[in-house]
Amino acid sequence: MSGGLPGLDRVVIRDVGPRDGLQPEAPVSVEDRIRLIEALVVAGLTRIEVAAFVSPKAVPAMAGAADVVAGLTRAEGVTYTALVPNLRGAELALAAEVDELTVTISASATYNRRNVKMSIDESVDAIGSITTLAGPAAVPVDAVISCCFGSPYEGEISPTDVVDLARRLEQVGVTSLTYADTTGMATPRLVVDLIDLLPGGVGWMDTGLHLHDTRGTGLVNAYAALQHGVARFDTAVGGLGGSPFAHGAGGNLATEGLVALLDDLSVPTGVDLTLLLDATDLLATLVDRPLPSPLAHHGPRTRIAGRGQE
Repeated sequence: MSGGLPGLDRVVIRDVGPRDGLQPEAPVSVEDRIRLIEALVVAGLTRIEVAAFVSPKAVPAMAGAADVVAGLTRAEGVTYTALVPNLRGAELALAAEVDELTVTISASATYNRRNVKMSIDESVDAIGSITTLAGPAAVPVDAVISCCFGSPYEGEISPTDVVDLARRLEQVGVTSLTYADTTGMATPRLVVDLIDLLPGGVGWMDTGLHLHDTRGTGLVNAYAALQHGVARFDTAVGGLGGSPFAHGAGGNLATEGLVALLDDLSVPTGVDLTLLLDATDLLATLVDRPLPSPLAHHGPRTRIAGRGQE
């Protein structure tokens, strides 16, 4: 037991900042995106979503995905992941020799249609085609299920429906599942309700969570999940991110916020918080605006330890 969290001796963090974080921003150059990724590697991140192989007309900020991957100095022990929306994107990502593919599908039928222009059934079939393509190369495919805790269109989403969709994705060959709070509608109660329904518990299909902080509940939702054994999270450096298909959706849970919490709980992540905050400083210059992350603004509590009242 570490820090009052049963069974957790390490938490794995996949930083999605270079993709999900930068996706809604004004385009950042390929060279600067590489600088950010390599700063995250220096800080100790071992899983990073580096690019999205999508149409540059649809997502201008993700143009040059293959150039980003080709320009990286690959570090031993680091998994370089790419988001792919369809079979063509998967072909391009595999040709670029990424280490992992992420695919998206929504538990909300309307959101899915708006996001990937497919029904849920069509998306399941498309993901099956991607896993078939990735199989011979032994490249894992992580399915990120969006709107698991609520939809801006349908409202409440039943956790039973989410698990039913997860079972279908298991059947078409995905290697892991990440449950996403795309619109920041999750609460600790809803997180636990979903975890309790997972067949076999959080060990089933390498369960992960992808949390957004729209309503300021990202960290408390992460803590609830940690208490129930979840040991893998998607976060974004600086707390950037959001979806153009979910009105008002806020940024991702900030990587540095989760790392600071886990440091305090004595749960190892392998990430150096000081070096990670150097990466947030770099990111702020790249997007040329303040970051939403509270820790990026105020620093960790240990920075002010011993200082007198001002």
